[in-house]
Amino acid sequence: MLAYRTTPIPDSRFVIEDFEPAYLNLYRNGQLEQRVQDALKELEDCCACPRNCHINRLKDEQKVCNTGRYAVVSSAFPHFGEEDCLRGWNGSGTIFFGLCNLRCVFCQNWDISQKHNGQVCTAEEIADLMLALQQKGCHNINFVTPEHVAPQVVEAVAIAVPRGLHLPIVYNTSAYDAIASLKLMEGIVDIYMPDFKFWTKESARQFTKAKDYPERARQAIREMHRQVGVLRFGQDGLAKRGVLVRHLVMPGMSDEAGQICAWLAEELSADTYLNVMDQYRPQYQVGKVAKYESIDRCPDSRELSMVKDVAKEAGLWRFDSRW
Repeated sequence: MLAYRTTPIPDSRFVIEDFEPAYLNLYRNGQLEQRVQDALKELEDCCACPRNCHINRLKDEQKVCNTGRYAVVSSAFPHFGEEDCLRGWNGSGTIFFGLCNLRCVFCQNWDISQKHNGQVCTAEEIADLMLALQQKGCHNINFVTPEHVAPQVVEAVAIAVPRGLHLPIVYNTSAYDAIASLKLMEGIVDIYMPDFKFWTKESARQFTKAKDYPERARQAIREMHRQVGVLRFGQDGLAKRGVLVRHLVMPGMSDEAGQICAWLAEELSADTYLNVMDQYRPQYQVGKVAKYESIDRCPDSRELSMVKDVAKEAGLWRFDSRW
């Protein structure tokens, strides 16, 4: 296997000398099982995400996310396309959950986020996937799009830990998360990786079909930061605990990107670790529906440079090593 470059460690403030996953402490203290019971209660009157559907998913009722009692898993594999500090040399152990609580018109994974393409999995089966990825040498367990299945994640972790799970857990999210679900994750998740997409409710309404997305994302990222703080690394240069924020640069939205960067620096910390992502391309409904014409192109080099400049002007300085 090729040795991938890992993130440089800027100074000792961001190094964890003796790391262990947070959930091991919950397990030793006998609190992990109680967390499962709390998670099941959330499913009974579902407000697992900001859609607040108030359905009984324990009875397999479904609404906005089209997910009932059990999570849908579309794939699980060592991922080498994640940030260098996550993928390392053996890959990030990604578990992609199917379906979603957002309706992003540009979604590059629309075939799994908007369609039921995957396998319905029990908590035991998800735990098996986690342990199999650990056996393959992955550096972490990376739950992708877990917002609507946070309770099921808690169930799976509680089963995997006594069977030997010992990797950091990454919560890879759109940031459209309920605070109640994030509190279920406290002491379980080591690395939060939210994608802060839009600053204005007008953009959020048009492109994600959730006008409250910006407000909910700010609330969620504040809670994530409260739990785990800024991103820190092990001696091996791999991320171990903290918040890693992603921002996907979109055409014509440099002003919103600037507001997001300013908020991160002022409200969280200038030490917030940021990945400015340049891989946006028109997908899904974009190019097919006239009202999305404004985002029917890739961002140009000027726009990408502008976002990088405004991030630095805001005071941010810790960026993904591929930038």
